[in-house]
Amino acid sequence: MDNIELLMPAGNIEKMRYAFSYGADACYLGMVDFSLRTMRKGELITKDNLKIAVDEARRINKKVYLTLNIFSYDDDIKKLYENLEIISDAAPHAIILSDFGIYNTVKKELPNIDIHISTQTNTLNSEAVRFWRDLGAKRVILARELSMKQIEKIRNNVPDVELECFVHGSQCMSYSGRCLLSDYMTRHERKANHGGCAQPCRWSYKLLEETRPGEYYEIVEDDKGSHILSPKDLCLIEYVKDLKNIGVDSIKVEGRTKSLYYVSAVSRAYRDVLDEKISPKSGYYELLKVGNRGYTKGFFLGNNNSDSYSYDISKGLAGADFLGIVLEKKGDKFKVCFKNKVSLGDEVEIITPSYTAGAIVNEILNESRDDNNIANTNDEAWVQLTEKDDNLSATLWQKEWNWALLRTPGIKNCKLNYEIKTECTVCE
Repeated sequence: MDNIELLMPAGNIEKMRYAFSYGADACYLGMVDFSLRTMRKGELITKDNLKIAVDEARRINKKVYLTLNIFSYDDDIKKLYENLEIISDAAPHAIILSDFGIYNTVKKELPNIDIHISTQTNTLNSEAVRFWRDLGAKRVILARELSMKQIEKIRNNVPDVELECFVHGSQCMSYSGRCLLSDYMTRHERKANHGGCAQPCRWSYKLLEETRPGEYYEIVEDDKGSHILSPKDLCLIEYVKDLKNIGVDSIKVEGRTKSLYYVSAVSRAYRDVLDEKISPKSGYYELLKVGNRGYTKGFFLGNNNSDSYSYDISKGLAGADFLGIVLEKKGDKFKVCFKNKVSLGDEVEIITPSYTAGAIVNEILNESRDDNNIANTNDEAWVQLTEKDDNLSATLWQKEWNWALLRTPGIKNCKLNYEIKTECTVCE
């Protein structure tokens, strides 16, 4: 392909639509029975709406890849056979898989659909890439444990197959995601490689001295806490042009369980850097505004170490709060589904696929409560927004109001230990 593909997660159809609007070239999504991410909200991808999602993408010249990347048992293969007709009818642009049984089934029964080899196969070398190519795979998604030099060597050694690399999002502490912690610690009720990971690597741990039952001691790592297994999030936004230059075909963002705001904001940041609308430094500043556990380059520079782990937190912190989704427009008022509390007079930031504008909330019409000075989480209320200044973006954002999202302005904190070499004035 001429341009590197920006591949975003789509946990449901709504997120897919926003990802495409905010700059994604393709989305990967999973049917509920065959995905490594078990979704709980939104219009989930099922056998009844898979074709709807794929058709929507095709109408706007985008691509959809279906994930069938669980490690399967015989019952799963049987269930896959029961869904083959549905998958064939939907005709996704490719199927992402890791299991040999699923590979054989898809290759035999769905010969017209491209196959992408999942990162779960921990493909680390040129011979492994050739192996998958020779079996008929169109694309290999390389393991996160590779450096840029190793990726470039694989590209040079095997030029006739597509390569995909992760560039952003949560990381598994186990090799290429092959983890049994969740299976073990939930008595096999939540299998990590079957879509139900409980994320025990994000738990806080304590020591128990076996001869003194009931006496617990916190595990301390450099006085930062006890999250000893929790990696920071990957962020390679300053290297996406390098990946393009060495011939990588697709860059991928993790996060099918992340919010609609996360998918939108991350899509736009990477899209704008790829299109050279903003610098990598500015793109990184935008990424500070979405939830993360601190950022790391992981193995990419060949020097992964203990600084890649987030010892003091397990949940992501965001520099900006997601405030709401614009639903309707009537005159100068906008109906918003609020995701966090907003009060009259609050300063907000409006983002759309192309623009960012600062604004003040100068009117709230909230029919669900008597107080029209406030909109709480999950309220739907009409608001009037006054732009803070007369710059171009402050007026043009309304052309894309139907994709507009609201968040708090600026960076509210930079508590996390960010690795990227950039000057962030709010961190000084």
